[in-house]
This record gives sequence, C-alpha cells and structure tokens, in this order.
Amino acid sequence: MEFSERVLRVKPSQTLVITAKAAELRRKGIDIIGFGAGEPDFDTPDFVKEAAIKALKEGKTRYTPAAGIPELREGIAKRLKEKNGIEYSPSEVIVTPGAKMGLYEVFSVILNPGDEVIVPAPFWVSYTEQIKLCDGKPVILELSEENDFVLTAEKLKEAITEKTKALVLNTPSNPTGAVIPRSELERIAQVCLENNILIISDECYEEFCYDEEHVSIASLSKEVREITFTINAFSKAYSMTGWRLGWVAAPEEYIKKITIIQSQTISNPTSFAMYGALAALEDGGKFPAMMKEEFRKRRDFVINEFLSIEGISCPVPKGAFYAFPNVKAYIVGNIKNDVDLTAYLLEEAKVAVVPGSAFGKENYIRLSYATSMENLKEGMKRIKDALAKLK
Repeated sequence: MEFSERVLRVKPSQTLVITAKAAELRRKGIDIIGFGAGEPDFDTPDFVKEAAIKALKEGKTRYTPAAGIPELREGIAKRLKEKNGIEYSPSEVIVTPGAKMGLYEVFSVILNPGDEVIVPAPFWVSYTEQIKLCDGKPVILELSEENDFVLTAEKLKEAITEKTKALVLNTPSNPTGAVIPRSELERIAQVCLENNILIISDECYEEFCYDEEHVSIASLSKEVREITFTINAFSKAYSMTGWRLGWVAAPEEYIKKITIIQSQTISNPTSFAMYGALAALEDGGKFPAMMKEEFRKRRDFVINEFLSIEGISCPVPKGAFYAFPNVKAYIVGNIKNDVDLTAYLLEEAKVAVVPGSAFGKENYIRLSYATSMENLKEGMKRIKDALAKLK
C-alpha cells in the first residue's frame, strides 16, 4: 500500500482522537465527563434552524455559486465593516465549509514547496499539518506562560528568515485564550509589512473576549488589509459546528484563486445551511453575547479551581473557552509526559482532556469549559482527587 509523502507527514488531530475515545467509553456505559471538544454546549438557535428549514421547504437544495450565495457574501462583507471596521466588497469574500477548509485553501493558494509559515505555539492542531499538506514548512515560535502566551513583535522577529511567507495569527487563541492587545497588533503588523509577510488571521473566537477588546488586524490600515486573510466561522459564535460554514475575506485576486480550488473540490457550501447563516447575521450578536456571559462564569470557576491545586499554574484566558494549565508537577513516576497524564485522568478520573503537546506545548493540558457548570464542578472534583493520588 502506497501513500503520498505529504500525507504520511501529517498527524491525526489529538482533539478528535480524545473526543472519539470518550464517546466510545460512554457507549459502553462509562460515565465520562468530556472537556476535550472545542464546541459550545448550547444548541444552534431556533431562528437559525427555522431559516434553514424554510430554505429546504422552498427547494433551495441545488448547486450554488462556488463562493457561496451572493446574499451571504454581501451579509458577511456588511458585518466585517460594521463589527470589525474592515472594508471588503462581496467579491472579496468567499463562504467556505468551515474555517478549517478556508485555512487549507489559503495555504494552498499562497504556499510553494519550502515556504515557511510562522506558527506561534501553543497553536491550534491543524495549522502545522495543513501547512505540511501544502508543501510548506511550519516554523514553531515558542511563546511563554510568563507572558500569558501573547505573541509580541519582538518575538516574531526571531523567527523571520528569507523563506518566511506568512504568519498565522490566532486571537483569541485556541488553546490558551490569549488575546493580543491592539498596541501589540500594530507592532506585529508593522513587522509583517516591513518583511513582506502575509498574515493569516484566524478570528473564530472573536465573540468571546472577556477582558480585552478583539481587534481584527486587517482593520489597522489599508496596507495591512492588503496582506491579510481574515478568517472566521459561524461554528463557535452561533453554535453551528456541524453546519460547516465559515468565510475568508482577502483582496479579490486571492479570493478568485480560492474560489477555483473550492469549485474543484467541494463545488459549493451546503445550499440550505447558508440561509441559516444569513439568519445568524441578522441576530446582531445577541446570541453569542448570551453565551459569552455564561462562559465568563465558567472560566472564573475553572481557573480558580486549577489555581487551588498545589503545583499548578494557569494563565487567566482573556478569550475563547479553554483553560491551559501547567501540569508539570504531576508528570511523575510512571507518568512520563502530558499524554500519559491525560490517559491517567481518563482512566482514573473518567475525565477527558487534551494533552498540551498536541498544541505544541508539552507539560500542559487543555480543558474546554464550554459545558455545563454541573459538569465542570464534578469534573474538577474528579481531576483534583486523581491528581492528589500522584503526590
């Protein structure tokens, strides 16, 4: 059996592996509390479902333009102007089957073999693997817990070489919840302009900023806009993870090329799902604002719980819905690394979390607090009890 070399270079998503393992144990009747999945526990709002159902009943079930229905592209462009302060025409927006596909299409369009892409660590698991699939080279830039895992312009300069093609920017961050302040984004943007570096700005968690405003880097100036791919999705903000709808906004020449890729791969985003997304845009942000306040309460509880455990440190996430505690003090004895620790917590505590090494940072774990307070209270109790047995 033969496989392409690029496929052999790519690792499976540990997030999905952990989530699948937890689901398998539940099917066997084992009481597993899952903190692995990166999706809201809220259901998709009814007004979004009803819009999709209406579209189905009206027969909107056929092929659409490859870049998405014009109304949705117009709606996204309007939202980007009103909410993010970025001027995009509808022809500079493409609707994609999830932000993940949008990211892959961007890498496909911009990368040639050997091009380097700077990926600050900790990072979302798919960045590095997608870069490899597109024959690029991910350059991992280690960020520090002491700086709350916030990328700085000075740190960025350390990773730039003559082969640097792009920077992946994720604020708020998955897995750390770090939010880059406006002043630092301005310095980062200047470094990218001076070094002819493209910016791939993943803004999927923008609705969930607790202590720092979200700033789209493309809004800083016309010059920065011209080198930036602004990527977002309906998945997190409207609890539409299974709907697979996102978007990329960028200068038109890039969008034309991405549209060609999309036309030759998935043909078009799902027709009736896009009408549900249109309804989400008309909500004006009320639904994500409701979720944010719930997540804020859960964040405060989880962080306080982790900080009460001897030997654990945990930066307070300013956005997203993840905690990323340092668990090095509990990597002892037969537990050789963070992967072993997550296996121990699954077996001993019946709690599913993701190892930090999956995100490029050993000795940490990621816990999603996008679940009920009841689950969080019971799950944190189990984690505390299990860790106490290791001391």
